Amino acid sequence: MSADAEFDYREIDDVIHGRVRLSIMAYLSGADIADFNELKAKIGGTDGNLSVHLRKLEEAGYVGVTKQFRGRRPQTTCMLTKKGRDAWIAYIARMEALLHSKAAE
Repeated sequence: MSADAEFDYREIDDVIHGRVRLSIMAYLSGADIADFNELKAKIGGTDGNLSVHLRKLEEAGYVGVTKQFRGRRPQTTCMLTKKGRDAWIAYIARMEALLHSKAAE
């Protein structure tokens, strides 16, 4: 791969690259599954803000969201899908390539 190809910032996955979505992906990459409230406590934000970003990741096929009831209380859990884990690994590789490219020196 040439230095120009390594520094091609256009290869960054825009679905992941947003600050909140990046935080969601990073947290879920280390957790098998996370409850909505756990995720919200770790990354901050409001219910609505987190929901919007989770929906975008879910629409991309990166995150699976399950809604169920525990007793009478709703519970939402989230986890990375295989596609999401693969996208996360590719995102990290792209960022590493940008950091290590000759153009970044």
